[in-house]
Amino acid sequence: MPIVRKTNRKGLRNSRNFNRTKSAEQNYSLYEMFEQFMNYKQTEGLAKPTLEQYYEHLHYLSDFTGGDLSIEEITVETFRSYIGFMLQEKKVAPTTANVRIRTIRAFLRFCFQEGWIDEPIHEKFKPVKTPEIQIEAFTPTEIKAMLNGIDDTRFVGFRDKVMIYTLLDTMVRISELLKIKRCNVDLKSGQIQLEPHETKTKRARLVPISVKTIKLLKEYIRETEDFGCETLFVTYDGRPIVSNTWRRRLTELGEKAGINNKRVSPHTFRHTGALFYIMNGGDPFSLQKILGHTDMSMVRRYIQMSDTDIKNQHKIFSPWNRVFKNSR
Repeated sequence: MPIVRKTNRKGLRNSRNFNRTKSAEQNYSLYEMFEQFMNYKQTEGLAKPTLEQYYEHLHYLSDFTGGDLSIEEITVETFRSYIGFMLQEKKVAPTTANVRIRTIRAFLRFCFQEGWIDEPIHEKFKPVKTPEIQIEAFTPTEIKAMLNGIDDTRFVGFRDKVMIYTLLDTMVRISELLKIKRCNVDLKSGQIQLEPHETKTKRARLVPISVKTIKLLKEYIRETEDFGCETLFVTYDGRPIVSNTWRRRLTELGEKAGINNKRVSPHTFRHTGALFYIMNGGDPFSLQKILGHTDMSMVRRYIQMSDTDIKNQHKIFSPWNRVFKNSR
């Protein structure tokens, strides 16, 4: 009698194939699948703006398709044509198009894994190639010019000054800065605790602050005690600050300082702080931890920027300049 080897029980089928067959019979439309995809995304604890951005990307796709798609219309050609439409007809920047493409690929991957579509469409188109983005950073002179343009005898001016010091020193994102609570500022240890729900990566982290920033924060915290608000940075009447309001404030300070060749934004301060950290001898691994990056790719770009600055400095301070300083 031949030996019979069993790998699965008779009453069970491979769960992945079973789900795929069962789900395929349901024939969800694009919109129906997307709603279930978003339900899943909500369980991941994504921030509200991120979830809204997903729906915004579906809206852009719908402009191209003219509405919902049946399961038969969800093909590789549809999405390749959409990419061409964005780049060639709508003249969407490649970097912007890639953000939308990544959302679509994540959605289609989810649909395939759930068994709603039979083909791994997400594997058959990729983000488009883009030129390397030039990271902007301020010079020390530009930062001083912005600070000199602030009237810190008034509450709003003093608050803006403290925010700029904190932003540059901690290199936090604007969303993280505006969510800092008073109770999370430890002036004795010189650290600020960022809670998981306040960070982009949903991971808690400690960011150090220098002596000068500690001194300003101590004065600011004493100044704002009577507001009774748990949020650290507030408006003149004690309410949390809206990010767009303070972005406009930075733009005004940049214009007043005569900075018209680069974008004056919270993220430029983040880039500047990271660059200065490397140039001052900080190691990339501690910088990665302070920034809250999950990998080293962005930190490497700051290192490359610092190398460029070293080349410029070498032109000025080359040893040969000492040898031939009196020659013409």
